[in-house]
Amino acid sequence: MFFSRRPLPIPSAEDALRGRSEPIRVPERHYVLGTPLTPPFPEEMQQAVVGMGCFWGAERKFWELDGVYTTAVGYAGGHTPNPTYEETCSGRTGHTEAVLVVFDPARIPYEEILRVFWENHNPTEGMGQGNDIGTQYRSALYTFSDAQAELARKTHDRYQEALNSRGYGPITTELAPAGEFYYAEEYHQQYLAKNPGGYCGLGGTGVSCPTGVGTA
Repeated sequence: MFFSRRPLPIPSAEDALRGRSEPIRVPERHYVLGTPLTPPFPEEMQQAVVGMGCFWGAERKFWELDGVYTTAVGYAGGHTPNPTYEETCSGRTGHTEAVLVVFDPARIPYEEILRVFWENHNPTEGMGQGNDIGTQYRSALYTFSDAQAELARKTHDRYQEALNSRGYGPITTELAPAGEFYYAEEYHQQYLAKNPGGYCGLGGTGVSCPTGVGTA
């Protein structure tokens, strides 16, 4: 379920950069929430991975939500193991900039995570968001269970109807099972908390996402 508005191909596994076996080191604790940045997480927590363009502003949207345990930025959906930021921006890893959201479903349902995802970027832009152009800025939603996948599809269809009524084109979001999430470099983690005046190109369509389609 993926369409591109620009001829920017995602490389095959054979053509992607080789990467490295050593993970990129990140802080032990979230700069804002003070919770662990990496697994293991409490058993009652669930995870979501989303791509919404530049991950700095996207991450902030989620750490501000009540019920979110921790967040982190990284790279997902591609082939290169443990890529650097520069490698991802080259378009030769296949990854998109992504946000890992670890949340307590007893306090915030997955559907609310999806609402924030859909409403806070433009999911019809293909390989880019606004002035940020490239495969690393594509919209993506990676799911961790059949229940998440079903709800992602339902909200996708409902939001497409809402967008159609406002003159937007087809949603280009990549919907796929979650693969490996590779953490981004330390300076990217919670970037806008450390740099309040930093760049944030995040912008939605102004179209509300219908809710009440179910739970995951």
